[in-house]
Parts: sequence; structure tokens; C-alpha cells
Amino acid sequence: MAEQNGNGNGTAVGAQGPQLNALAQYIKDLSFENPNAPNSLGPQEQGPNISIQVNVNARQLSETDFEVSLSLEGSAGEGAGTLFKFELDYAGVFRVAGIPTDQVHPIVMIECPRLLFPFARQIVADSVRNGGFPPLFIDPIDFAGLYRQRMGEGSPPPANLA
Repeated sequence: MAEQNGNGNGTAVGAQGPQLNALAQYIKDLSFENPNAPNSLGPQEQGPNISIQVNVNARQLSETDFEVSLSLEGSAGEGAGTLFKFELDYAGVFRVAGIPTDQVHPIVMIECPRLLFPFARQIVADSVRNGGFPPLFIDPIDFAGLYRQRMGEGSPPPANLA
């Protein structure tokens, strides 16, 4: 009988391929405003104008660890007719290993926020619902498209990211 040295899925123990691990996820900042309550809580004649802004930032913590921050800011209504506003800064610490240096920046700026987004989306939905409104489920975000757009604007990768 031949001996197998591995983990059962055909790869040898100790063989390291590309890895992206989420070490921690957390709310850095959360704000929800319902400036016209209780008047804003009644039925609305038409759906409010909802605007949402998305931003991704990252900073290198060590050779392999990065803090990635996904910022979501939005509002429903305008001016005196504002129903609600929210700001969420949701972050995670990620370990990137076994990835070529030239590919680290796109991984950190695309894949990490993609992993954070479902949790941030749920926090926003719960906050809006807890503010007295139907939950706001933000549509999926194309982080690869945002990255390409940001790089197309000539924004160089931050110096502290590989």
C-alpha cells in the first residue's frame, strides 16, 4: 500500500498556493440620521430619490496584512424632504500570501471589498429598517469596474501598497 502525504484533496501539506484570508471584520464608523422623524415615517406619495456613494481604501499593516475599508454613504430624499442619511465605514484585515507583487494591489482593492460588501449591505439594510423605513438593499457593486475607473483616472496605487 502506497503512503499518501497530503490533506485529502490531492495537494501536499505545506504546498502553498495563492491565499487571501480574512483575519477580522468590523464597523469602524456608523451613523444613521432620521432628521424629520416622526413626520417622515408616514406613507410617501412617491419613492424617494436615493443616492449612494462607495469608496474603497486600503493600508498595509505588515508585509502580508492589509486593512481594507469599504465606505458607504447614502441618503433618501433631498433638502428639507430628507428621509434619512447613513454613513458606514466597514473594514477588514486581510492576509495576502503567495500572490505576485504586481497582483497584490488589484486583489486588495477588488477582492477584499467584494468579501466585505455583503456584511456592509446587511448593516445598512438593518440600520434603515431600525430607523423606521423599509430596509434598503444596495445593489451589488462591480468592484473590478470601480478599480478600472479609478486607475483610468490616473490614480497611482498608494505607496504603502505593493
